[in-house]
Amino acid sequence: MKFSQSVVALVATAGLSAAAPLAKRQASAITDADILNYALTLEHLEDTFYREGLANYTEADFAAIGLDATFYNNLKEISADEQTHVAFLTAGLTAAGATPVAECTYDFGVSTPAQFVALASVLEGVGVSAYLGAAADIMSKTYLTDAASILTVESRHNAYIRQALGESPFPVPFDTPLDFDEVYTLAAPFIVSCPATNPALPVKAFPSLALGTTGTIVAGQTITLLTPGYTLAAVDGSSPLYAAFITILGPIFAPATPVSGGFSVVVPTSPEINGQSYVVLTGCSDAVTDDTVVAGPAILEITNTLP
Repeated sequence: MKFSQSVVALVATAGLSAAAPLAKRQASAITDADILNYALTLEHLEDTFYREGLANYTEADFAAIGLDATFYNNLKEISADEQTHVAFLTAGLTAAGATPVAECTYDFGVSTPAQFVALASVLEGVGVSAYLGAAADIMSKTYLTDAASILTVESRHNAYIRQALGESPFPVPFDTPLDFDEVYTLAAPFIVSCPATNPALPVKAFPSLALGTTGTIVAGQTITLLTPGYTLAAVDGSSPLYAAFITILGPIFAPATPVSGGFSVVVPTSPEINGQSYVVLTGCSDAVTDDTVVAGPAILEITNTLP
């Protein structure tokens, strides 16, 4: 079903490793080189985020919000990991004859240590979902192993920071994969500009979707999803929209009811919808693809009681 919307301008984003030859699919499909540069762009973003945060906030600043010297030192180790990932992927792409993307200019919108740690948790979670979602499209077994070795480290980063925030370090039995365009949509708002020499990637950003509900969110609760700067409606004026909560076992759908500035949605009850979760708006109630998504994903932290 077609939906009309205003144009939402989001900026770009988008690299992996080893010197094995880069595999290619059909001419119009995404290549291993694209996937590697997609991963590298995410690593550049994380690397810059931690370097800027550690330059802006001291050990005393983190102590003031209840995070001790051990946490501060572990942040430095996480930062070193991200720098190593960047160097590893850059060297691998170069050795394979591909042009690696360079670091972009970013604006993370962080002004306090607490905001920094909260965003660190979100970025690590998105990184886990990005690597997981890209895995099925990597043709080279060598690259797949490389990506998996980074994924497990990113997952440990995420679990550690979540625990420091008082959140469950492992709130679901399966992590959630996101596809290239879904990750692009989440990363793009942080990117101000990129070098003109960076290779272009075959990805697009969906219109943004934001959580309008504050406080603790649990299953069965009605939340508001905002469509900032644009309106979204069926072309025929009557076809329904759905909120699709993305899980490894497939999307879980809930009706999206129009309200001022967006849509209201009841969070479904499922063991797969907990912790850092992702929801998109779609006109389809049985599948989620890049052709059916009309907005999102939005990120929401769901805090259901664990068994």
